[in-house]
Amino acid sequence: MNPEEMSDKAQKLFVEGFHCSQAVFTVGAELVEIEAPQVVSALAPFGGGLASTGGICGSLPGALAALGLVMGKKEPRARDHKMIWRLSYSMVRAFDEITSGYGGPDCSDIARVDWKDRDQVIAFRKDPASRRKECLKVIGETAAALGRILQKLDPDAT
Repeated sequence: MNPEEMSDKAQKLFVEGFHCSQAVFTVGAELVEIEAPQVVSALAPFGGGLASTGGICGSLPGALAALGLVMGKKEPRARDHKMIWRLSYSMVRAFDEITSGYGGPDCSDIARVDWKDRDQVIAFRKDPASRRKECLKVIGETAAALGRILQKLDPDAT
């Protein structure tokens, strides 16, 4: 799967019902051929900008979780992949660039929804003119950026 295909698939998963974090993580995990349904479940509270607070868009934590899945240590005394910090930093910088046009990386900047207001949530999900289309762009661009970053990883160095 190339970065553009990852973008399309992440957007499709969001439309089908995954939160932004789950959609981005899922395509990252698929790219490296790791099934991790428990992690997908664990990412559920990141929707709506960290537990519906409007904080950081869940696309970034989803991408970072995918990098951690591939590059993070599995036991306390083990070592993380030597490139984890550099590639994770690259992901954060890419996300900052992706979200700069929205005023920042927060869900409140991108979606502009008060997740505690039922009417706003319904409008976001149902109204074709809602900012949901902006979320789709951010999800797609984040998934593509994750794909480009994962392509830099030497599979034999993990």
